[in-house]
Amino acid sequence: MDEFVRLRELLESYIEGSLPGEGAEESRTLFEAMRYTLEAPGKRIRPVLLLLACKAAGGDEGEALPYACAIEFIHNYSLIHDDLPAMDNDDMRRGKLTNHKVFGEALAILAGDGLLSAAFELMHADYLKYINDPDALERHIRAGAAIARGCGTDGMIAGQAADIEAEGNVVSAGFVEYIHMNKTAALIRAAATAGAYIGGASGKTIESFSKYGENLGLAFQITDDILDYGKEEGKASYPTIHGLGASCVRLEELTDSAVIAMESAGGTDARYAGILIDFARKLAQRTE
Repeated sequence: MDEFVRLRELLESYIEGSLPGEGAEESRTLFEAMRYTLEAPGKRIRPVLLLLACKAAGGDEGEALPYACAIEFIHNYSLIHDDLPAMDNDDMRRGKLTNHKVFGEALAILAGDGLLSAAFELMHADYLKYINDPDALERHIRAGAAIARGCGTDGMIAGQAADIEAEGNVVSAGFVEYIHMNKTAALIRAAATAGAYIGGASGKTIESFSKYGENLGLAFQITDDILDYGKEEGKASYPTIHGLGASCVRLEELTDSAVIAMESAGGTDARYAGILIDFARKLAQRTE
């Protein structure tokens, strides 16, 4: 079995066991809304990347599962909020009606909030398992901190805010780079970095994983921009600023940089480092 598929199936089982319960009768619809988006078919790229990074750093995938699940909760919360009328105003997501179209705007907002809160509940519950093991506890706290930075006001949220500011306006190439580096790449970088921390990496090896994730994340967004070119009006993207040709060149450069970063990571498991290198190349070649 392909290792990406194996880890994704392992993740799906863990998510199923970590889904928020129904709660009280009075708030049952909230939990239905949370599960509606989380259970929609998705690629699970960020959490599987985290698991692969952990394995590449020599770690145990079981230790990384709570953080992989948490980052998927965070990603899904961001999708719910992105789709809202005040944001991208989308009706469909992954072949299904968007959350607010099914549950209404207010519950969709709260479902996103609930998934974000559940992510941090998962990670904090995991810290307590290592309360008597300072070294392991530090690794896990550093992983959680990397995820918190990636999804916060120095990461994904900052990129989303800048994206709103850019809509309908003429913006610079630097502004578009800032949006993509934060809105998309920050959480992908966080996944690679968090997985490496849990796997036991430190120092320059962590830097290599972080660079790999950052380049991979930016390449991922540019691929999206290329695939969406001409479909969305008023959106700041690489092709609208640089043209399709230059965007394809930049995509190739970023993919090469991700590969070089992983090749330079010291003390890694050769098999899993190779899987991460192939992962970067395949993401750049995707057609959907």
